[in-house]
Amino acid sequence: DEYECFFIIADLHMLTTKPSKEDIYAIGENAREIVLDHLAIGIDPAKVTFYLQSAVHEIYELQLLLSGLVTVERLQQLPTIKDMANAAHLDQMPYNLLGYPVLQSADILMPRAHLVPVGKDNESHVEITRQIARRFNNLYGEVFPEPDAYVEGGTLVGTDGQAKMSKSLGNAIHLSDDSRTVKKQIMSMYTDPNRISADIPGKVEGNPVFAYHDFFNPNKAEIDDLKERYRAGRVGDVEVKEKLLVALENFLEPIRERRAHFEAQTGLVDELLYEGTLRSQKEAQATLIEVKKAMGFTGVWNRIRRAVEKRQKKAETGD
Repeated sequence: DEYECFFIIADLHMLTTKPSKEDIYAIGENAREIVLDHLAIGIDPAKVTFYLQSAVHEIYELQLLLSGLVTVERLQQLPTIKDMANAAHLDQMPYNLLGYPVLQSADILMPRAHLVPVGKDNESHVEITRQIARRFNNLYGEVFPEPDAYVEGGTLVGTDGQAKMSKSLGNAIHLSDDSRTVKKQIMSMYTDPNRISADIPGKVEGNPVFAYHDFFNPNKAEIDDLKERYRAGRVGDVEVKEKLLVALENFLEPIRERRAHFEAQTGLVDELLYEGTLRSQKEAQATLIEVKKAMGFTGVWNRIRRAVEKRQKKAETGD
């Protein structure tokens, strides 16, 4: 309730690693799934704005105007860009992937955001946005606030032990997954590779199964008991995973119920995206007018327009 919240469906960012027509065709359904996920975790649709990035054309223009305020070298310093290229198995860096943080900056500065919820790995992107906003304000006058990153908690590792969950890597548990899918993911989770039988003492630190227990299992006494027995070689991976499955199912059940509630309301998600995108377009238009005015572009166009219209009127009237 403290902030006016905008939730972006960042379909333009998808093009950095998935530019095929098939991927673009899938945007509509993917957008609905993202909105449903947000509603399922308790976001009140009456208090937030969901919008489709590609339908707010002012974002593209703002990205272009901001792109001169950051160097290529600065963008190349971001480890996340290299990680994204490697994850997508790209041999060469596409221009739009290198410019990904500038488009993110346009996303953030379009509604003139003050606070940006991000994962730890994207905190550096918010810092670039702050630098761009600061440079713009110094050059052209105060238009943008310098947004702060809101980082809470760490990154949850993937079920295969990779640095983080990723849909493209198939190592994620989705809020929309049914019980069978969740069980399959949990029971196939990476554990201690050196532990080939239950009577061998296992390593808890860096073990994804225990990382998930710490995150999802509210029964701390049970977690402590499992860790103690695991280190002593007195519990098998199957039991540890089965108890995690129970905890995760308890966590997901109310989320599934809320999702089903909103999913049953035909057309609701499309209406939220439609109304939110229209509202975001108005916000973006107002911001872009301020940006162009501050930079002096509005004056250039107005002088040309007035001069031409004056001559045309004079020619029509014969004065």
